[in-house]
Amino acid sequence: MIRHGTRYGMTLRVGAALSFSLMYALMKWAATLEPVSAGEMVFYRSLFGLPVVLIWVSSARGGLASISTRKPMVHVWRCALGVSGILLIFQGLRLLPLADATTIGFTSPIFATLLSILFLKEVVGRHRWAAVVLGFVGVLIMVRPGAEGAPPLSGVLFALGGAFVAASVTVTLRQLGKTESPTAIVFWFFVACLVVGGSLTLIDGHTSSWTVLAILAAGGLAGGLAQLLMTTSLQHAPVSALAPLDYLQMVGAVVLGWLLLNDAPTMATLGGAALIAGSGLYTAWREHVLKRDITPPSGSAV
Repeated sequence: MIRHGTRYGMTLRVGAALSFSLMYALMKWAATLEPVSAGEMVFYRSLFGLPVVLIWVSSARGGLASISTRKPMVHVWRCALGVSGILLIFQGLRLLPLADATTIGFTSPIFATLLSILFLKEVVGRHRWAAVVLGFVGVLIMVRPGAEGAPPLSGVLFALGGAFVAASVTVTLRQLGKTESPTAIVFWFFVACLVVGGSLTLIDGHTSSWTVLAILAAGGLAGGLAQLLMTTSLQHAPVSALAPLDYLQMVGAVVLGWLLLNDAPTMATLGGAALIAGSGLYTAWREHVLKRDITPPSGSAV
């Protein structure tokens, strides 16, 4: 039986998944109307998402004191990874269909498994290795190397690079989360995105129309709300109950891609997505059975 607190946490997580889907769809939509760069996407996401985060910080226990840190250099490293990851993810989003970019982002648990072997010295059994292989088969089905109509390789590489960096962030957060509050981790990441994204926008940005600016602003608000809902959900429910819900982002990407961009997914995308989702869900189930920390599947919240 699902407890009331767990049910509330799961509801928040559903809202987070759908908000992330909306954020990516709006950013993609803006990029189809005008040449919006990845740096601009990062800037507007943080500019309009940061007020949402600040409201959350002000209501958190301790208020502004909750963003203080005992490990500033680890935050610098985490932010450097996170900003690099979201730049790669947004660049992949610019080049790929929305459903493809979103699905490839869910290869993050595969990379997290490999990184946990290298850096956390975790022992990975045959079940998790099978999940890793299944996930990579899903990627190959989606990418269809050399096939006519295959997604552009550059976009796939950017998206995979973003998923890899998101996995690296997850490994870092396992260590940082032992001493730092979630509010501090999220706040400083948004500040870093604002600084780096703003700098890139000054260098490579352009003057957008009011329509595109409104779409980017809405995307930023959705991103801030998604971050808030995702982090808050962890206070009410275990990751084992929440992780599968992140895959609703794939559903959201398909629906919003069709509604906003008139972009229906191919059978290869749907087939690859099924295998990637199956890989992540099986990994989450095995982690739950072994009573270990589960790597959140979403690469959205780098």
